[in-house]
Amino acid sequence: MIVIEGLTKSYGQDKGIFDLTLQVAEGETLGYLGPNGAGKTTTIRHLLGFLNPDAGRCAIKGLDCREQAAEIQAFTGYLPGEMAFLDNMSGYQFLDLMAGMRQMRSTAKRDRLIDALELDCSGKIRKMSKGMKQKLGLVAALMHDPAVLLLDEPTSGLDPLMQQRFVALIQEEKAAGKTILMSSHSFPETERTCDRVAIIRHGRLVALEDVGTLRAAQQKRYIVTFADESQADAFAQTGLAIVAQNGPIVEVAIQDNLTEFLAALPHYAIAALDTAQLGLEDIFMQYYGKEQAHD
Repeated sequence: MIVIEGLTKSYGQDKGIFDLTLQVAEGETLGYLGPNGAGKTTTIRHLLGFLNPDAGRCAIKGLDCREQAAEIQAFTGYLPGEMAFLDNMSGYQFLDLMAGMRQMRSTAKRDRLIDALELDCSGKIRKMSKGMKQKLGLVAALMHDPAVLLLDEPTSGLDPLMQQRFVALIQEEKAAGKTILMSSHSFPETERTCDRVAIIRHGRLVALEDVGTLRAAQQKRYIVTFADESQADAFAQTGLAIVAQNGPIVEVAIQDNLTEFLAALPHYAIAALDTAQLGLEDIFMQYYGKEQAHD
């Protein structure tokens, strides 16, 4: 459904995207991951026909993204990473404008999305919080029931409850056979929604894997708080992979040695045990190694 071949757009100083080749199958949800500035938004803007590439091409449903952008946008839902609204409109007025432009005949899906996201559309957009504007953008992107969704950092500004609602909405769209490309810098967000994950770094595709493969490759990090620093010092000598120590608090990395870790704990006085949330860079470094990460 989505084909990117050798796509290059250079902004100088190693900024942009370079020789990017990627495909998304019909009905697939692809998580497009990378740190801020990696090239995720640049890629999506090419898919929408907003930019001229320096080299390469991209197409959606067999249509050239630059030459046939209007046709593509008719069946595509787009959520930009940075949204600009007509701030003097109310939420309903904005959605009505978008619906008219798309010649929508029914508001049923729009109304269901508004309810699911608990969005109050009656007020002026200029008075909405960032989270409310993000919800409004999601409704606008999904309400016309598009076959393809291009979502750029879709949960930015959403609280944890609304992030869960968003996951449920994406799972519904997947079940309906939609093709989805969703950019993010959060692995947990995409882990629950995507079939595959593409990782981009410095404008270059560095990994393309099934979600299950990346999940299996993850280390687990545990933060152990001991009764005192001497206990922590003794634990640090057990041979386990100690990531960091700060007084009585030790962070340890566990891969295939969970049994060894659990067997060691009863020998020490422990005040607390927590898990640590890994970022995308941590996961990337674990899976591909430092040398590849800095190629």
